[in-house]
Amino acid sequence: MQETPEPQAPHGQGPGPHAPGPVPYGQGPGPYGDGPVPYGQGRGPYGEGPVPYGRPYPPTGYQPPAPEPFLLPTQPGLRYDHLARNRATEWWRPLVGTLIVGAAFFVVGFVVLFAGMLAAPFLGIKVLTTIQLFSDPLYALVFLLLPIAAVLPVVYGTAALIQRRRPGTLSSVAGRLRWGWMAQCAGIAVVALLLGQIAMVSAFAATGEDLSGMFGWAGWATFLPALLVIVLLVPFQAATEEYIFRGWLVQAFGSYLRNPIYGILLGSLAFMSLHGYTGAGMIDVFSFGVVMGLLTVRTGGLEAAIAMHVINNVFAFGTSAASGELSDAMRQGAVPWQSLVGTVVQLGVFGVGVFVLAKKRAVPTISG
Repeated sequence: MQETPEPQAPHGQGPGPHAPGPVPYGQGPGPYGDGPVPYGQGRGPYGEGPVPYGRPYPPTGYQPPAPEPFLLPTQPGLRYDHLARNRATEWWRPLVGTLIVGAAFFVVGFVVLFAGMLAAPFLGIKVLTTIQLFSDPLYALVFLLLPIAAVLPVVYGTAALIQRRRPGTLSSVAGRLRWGWMAQCAGIAVVALLLGQIAMVSAFAATGEDLSGMFGWAGWATFLPALLVIVLLVPFQAATEEYIFRGWLVQAFGSYLRNPIYGILLGSLAFMSLHGYTGAGMIDVFSFGVVMGLLTVRTGGLEAAIAMHVINNVFAFGTSAASGELSDAMRQGAVPWQSLVGTVVQLGVFGVGVFVLAKKRAVPTISG
């Protein structure tokens, strides 16, 4: 017997899913039977309340990539002279940075020196037209060292802003100065300096030179103020020169070239040209730059070069201050050929000592 079908409800009406009765179009109980929900609204996927139409759902696991930091990370496996290489490396960056550092060396130095000249009359110090510039040797020493030391922040800032790398990569492959290693290099530098001085004095004595004026003592009242200036400023002055000539220039050339020798040689030539020595003195300064550059690359950082430079300058200025002849330390020009004997011994002992100790300690020479 055929059953008669029930009459169909008008379109959009009919019993709700859980209770009989007509439901107007667009209305009905919520998904859990909790009452009518207007069109375009409903509970969120986790039951946290009504969600207006068009509101986005919580993320489903996708996260947009984090923005790239301005200072890029150091690439692993790079030698010291290649530490300026990163994802931002372009041909113009080392060139522009070198121009900035070079200009700063002269501009910052001139500004600081000009300030010293303005202040001198108020301190009762005469401004001279000689190389020393000031009548007071101690004041002259301050404004010999301070203009150079003041350039160091510019070198750091140029590495960060132009090459988008951490300034610590100028120091070493570790991204910082390795203070313990530098202290050990300083110990070797002291030994090398003493042996070099013995060799130099022996060379003078063997050639019949007068040694009576080589060392003297002017008293503590003269020596202590000069020593204070030397200890406070020489480390920064010497470090700045190393950061420029064995750091920035070697790494700037390393941005283009695989072999570090070109950067070392050109940096040493620039280093020599900014000193006023002639003859044997030029050889002395150039050879110092070459040995320090080689050690910088072979040990992965500037620590050995800074240590030797600081010890050497503290001794040179300190002995002149002790004898009351501080002006002699600032006077450059001709250097007796016998001094090269001391240079060969000093640099030879220091170079071999640092190289052997670096191998024994397995000092890192590439970035990690």
